[in-house]
Amino acid sequence: MALSREEREQFLAEPHVAAFGVAAGDARGPLLVPIWYAYEPGGLPWILTGVNSRKMQRIKATGRFSLMVQRTTPTVRYVSAEGPVVEVAEPAGGVHRELASRYLEGGALDSYVAWAEAELSDHAVVRMRPEHWLSADMGAG
Repeated sequence: MALSREEREQFLAEPHVAAFGVAAGDARGPLLVPIWYAYEPGGLPWILTGVNSRKMQRIKATGRFSLMVQRTTPTVRYVSAEGPVVEVAEPAGGVHRELASRYLEGGALDSYVAWAEAELSDHAVVRMRPEHWLSADMGAG
């Protein structure tokens, strides 16, 4: 059963690891990788990626990407959002903590943030405007 708009946006806002997808070019399947992301209902999903990464090269070439999140218990549920890139920007101070705090806490969060701020200075924030949604809860109904 498909999720309502509110259900799919709330599910996407939860701290899942997303499958990031972007067209990989002629005679290739899509580039698919796990990625951390952030989203608030009604807003724009965003990711951090290296400005010279393969992901960024494909984002620049295609101008769009997809995120798909899922769970398997208590029921199989997924949400997929796909759309155009609306912003590529330098990360503001605190962005690594903002993103990582969805997935880590305590000492693990502090250690990751210290590492990310030192090692990921070449990253950019990429925001997408969802145009196409797919969603379902296989146990609903």
